[in-house]
Amino acid sequence: MTTMTETSARFREFKMPDVGEGLTEAEILKWFVQPGDTVTDGQVVCEVETAKAAVELPIPFDGVVHELRFPEGTTVDVGQVIIAIDVAPGSGDAPASAAAPAQEPVEEPEAEAEPKGRTPVLVGYGVAESSTKRRPRKGASAAPEAAAVAAAVQAELNGHATPAAAAPAPSVPAQAGAPDGGRPLAKPPVRKLAKDLGIDLATVVPTGKGGVITREDVHAAAAPAEAPGTAPVPPAPAPVTAEAPAAAVPASARETRIPVKGVRKAIAQAMVGSAFTAPHVTEFVTVDVTRTMKLVAELKEDKDMAGVRVNPLLIIAKALLVAIKRNPEVNAAWDEANQEIVQKHYVNLGIAAATPRGLIVPNIKDAHDKTLPQLAAALGELVTTARDGKTSPAAMAGGTVTITNVGVFGVDTGTPILNPGESAILAVGAIKLQPWVHKGKVKPRQVTTLALSFDHRLVDGELGSKVLADVAAILEQPKRLITWA
Repeated sequence: MTTMTETSARFREFKMPDVGEGLTEAEILKWFVQPGDTVTDGQVVCEVETAKAAVELPIPFDGVVHELRFPEGTTVDVGQVIIAIDVAPGSGDAPASAAAPAQEPVEEPEAEAEPKGRTPVLVGYGVAESSTKRRPRKGASAAPEAAAVAAAVQAELNGHATPAAAAPAPSVPAQAGAPDGGRPLAKPPVRKLAKDLGIDLATVVPTGKGGVITREDVHAAAAPAEAPGTAPVPPAPAPVTAEAPAAAVPASARETRIPVKGVRKAIAQAMVGSAFTAPHVTEFVTVDVTRTMKLVAELKEDKDMAGVRVNPLLIIAKALLVAIKRNPEVNAAWDEANQEIVQKHYVNLGIAAATPRGLIVPNIKDAHDKTLPQLAAALGELVTTARDGKTSPAAMAGGTVTITNVGVFGVDTGTPILNPGESAILAVGAIKLQPWVHKGKVKPRQVTTLALSFDHRLVDGELGSKVLADVAAILEQPKRLITWA
């Protein structure tokens, strides 16, 4: 048997790192390796989502994956071990991978050392199950018994016998409630859902991996109770009658609850904090951007702009940078602790980007120093990275002002909320062909509406108006990019 010293030297553990600035937890989105896989130093083993972004984690040493401590979808505290690596596979009698059940003397003593009756109470917490414990559920001999017990429990919960509908897949655990009489296995959000619906988790049939109760399991158990006084829904569809009104549809089929976590949770908290901390003021201006649209078309044909993306947002970003240069006081932050205004002599230009995980605002570092081609390249890289979900926490830190382009959704404009720590945010509306008075005549022109929100502690009405007016003037006459820069 391998000694503790040898085991410690042979197996190395990788802990959840702090991939942001002071973050305390992260959710494991996807594992790219499984027990038995060979990994090398620097290889990405999983993707996690923090309160700021989705981040890929590389392993810092070579070896063979021995154990994954948490399943996908689990939120893990920074500092907790998430994966164990066998850095000396083939030595001693410890298992080199989960694929060799006959060579598992290391895990067996650990299981025997556990006090009787002690089982993990949280998903991904406590003693990890070995592969030998999970394997019997997959065998053909366990499947009929599991199906029969699960069908009986489900029939009792539903108040009627539905053997065909209640028979689960062979991988469904054999009984409701907790293993060995302990506490049922479920994530904290699932426990809260069960509490809100008045469901005893001990009566719920788990269908998740390893006997974990899922949200769907709780909803399935709650469905009969959510339509009191009505007949149970038969397995076969039936027309709606006076005895079976449409109101009898379970609530779970009428609404969906989505856990708020990760990036979306951080956004919600930041926006609430910003809205109720910084006194917002928003000003609007409608401007003729016909000449800007012509400039965009010309730049697309310019050989100096070859290989970079040219669009109206590029010119708008450059116009805002010029306006900030002409009115540097707008580029500041409020230090509540010291009761000071912090003037920034650099511009980290944030660009709001809609992603499947929610709205994120990465920023272009030192955007004020970039030429137009450099700014175009930085914008293109920022957007591509955000859409791929690869934006790093560092890319979203330290912004000073932001642009949000709501016009891409066909919206005329809005009243944007400041990003915490920033002084201003510019919303750009849709560019539309509209009748406009041009040189004394009504003509069709390309028109858009801009909205500038700013922190009234830092920016008074005069300063905010000057910045917005400068941006509008540049978009109306783009040659001012040269004369004012």
